[in-house]
Amino acid sequence: MPLLLALAAQVAAAQADGAPDYRKDANWLCLPGRRDTCAAPLPTTALSPQGYGSSGLVQPAADPAIDCFYVYPTVSRDQGMNSDLAAEEEKGAALTQFARFATVCRPFAPIYRQMTAAAIGAAALGADLTPYFNIAYGDVRAAFRQFLAERSKGRPFVLVGHSQGSWLLQTLIAREIEGKPIARQMALAIVPGYNVLVPAGKLVGGTFTSTPLCTRAGERGCVVTYASYRTNNPPPPGAIFGYADRPGMTVGCTNPAALGSGAWAPLDSYWYARSALPVPGGPINWSSEGAPPTPFLRTEGLALARCVTAGPRGYLEVRTNVVPGAKWTNRIGGEVGLGGFFLPGWGMHLSDVPEAQGDLLRLVAAVSR
Repeated sequence: MPLLLALAAQVAAAQADGAPDYRKDANWLCLPGRRDTCAAPLPTTALSPQGYGSSGLVQPAADPAIDCFYVYPTVSRDQGMNSDLAAEEEKGAALTQFARFATVCRPFAPIYRQMTAAAIGAAALGADLTPYFNIAYGDVRAAFRQFLAERSKGRPFVLVGHSQGSWLLQTLIAREIEGKPIARQMALAIVPGYNVLVPAGKLVGGTFTSTPLCTRAGERGCVVTYASYRTNNPPPPGAIFGYADRPGMTVGCTNPAALGSGAWAPLDSYWYARSALPVPGGPINWSSEGAPPTPFLRTEGLALARCVTAGPRGYLEVRTNVVPGAKWTNRIGGEVGLGGFFLPGWGMHLSDVPEAQGDLLRLVAAVSR
């Protein structure tokens, strides 16, 4: 009880400094038991080498044993360096990346004043993001403290993020969780799409002081992290993802389909088949049978992946599983397009979550037992 009272006092102080009031449900994209983005039906069809299979809808778990706290990636195109709190683009990210997690955990997703696409572009030109990062992080921290004090109330939780969301959650772990009693409640952290640094050959000691990379399903208190790159296209020197910027460090990689292994493994993927984002080689024809019957497709083994560690490089190498005579596609996307070009230092950043979403769901279920 003293811990909860202290957290409540911290929440009140954060709100006095201008952070959104996370006691108000309106400042959350997703809350358990509410008809919101994370309660969407997500019509999904199985796609195998034999073509389209059965279709179904997502049903949130009735009484999951664990909570998930999600921080979405950079999606805002608002003017300025930090977004407003009108979360339309943010709903799209939560729908494709997080809503399916409601099948294994209670979903919590705060709306926060994230650094916008304009801010990320400015950083590429040398701008200092520190003041804008502090605004975004302050909101996430305030939401997390309110989540602990008044919503989760001692239940185990999983942190889920991607890209900017993973960056913010990594900072949260280092400042708010490691070395504190609350660390016992963190069952798992899923933070792909932003580098977690570790000393070469080690599981911990760079980004985190006591939170290791996960080595097996069901392991608690560890981190799942990776940056995806297509086969024959490893991170170039200085890449924003998958290339360590500190001597003696590499970028941690945990294959969500085979934790602790460096071998190739088939990925359990959920693709948003109606995405309008550019793909190398043009739009994907998902099956020779025609257009997808539902917005989402599940493929098991269309994509294969393995972790690669080589000096400062650490990344998830991804390739498609070419099956002779198959009706499914032999192409997937994920590269970040800008001005007609794809950014080599970003790899398959946009596929980090969908390419292995089924595997990530199983990892959450494994720490719920």
